[in-house]
Amino acid sequence: MPTAPGLKIVYCLKRLPQLTHAEFSRHWREIHAPLVEKHRSVLRIARYVQAHSDLGTLSDQLRAFRGSPEPYDGVAEIWYESRQALETLGGDPAARAASRELLEDERRFVDLSRSPIFLAEEYAIITADDGDSNCAGSVG
Repeated sequence: MPTAPGLKIVYCLKRLPQLTHAEFSRHWREIHAPLVEKHRSVLRIARYVQAHSDLGTLSDQLRAFRGSPEPYDGVAEIWYESRQALETLGGDPAARAASRELLEDERRFVDLSRSPIFLAEEYAIITADDGDSNCAGSVG
């Protein structure tokens, strides 16, 4: 069963080649995040999370063990209360303008051609409520 809110966009981000990972992360956190916050209501965003990749040696070891490709620089998750909330955004001129402003900013730090985006429903399999309140994250 999907967790509430009902629908989310998952956006796997690769930085522009001229940026370092640190520059990408700083722009995403300090410039782009406030823009998302500014447009939260008009875009009907219920929740927004940025997961910034840790590109250290532990990540290198995990990738080597699994034979995985280079990681994304981060993953954004944008939750909506319903599919209808997302589907009807295109009919709202203010929402279209907000979406354009966000896209213009993304062009300053995201390599759009290498950054997949898709809709997803989340299924919680193991949660902190299952007895391990010290859970800091998950793998796989």
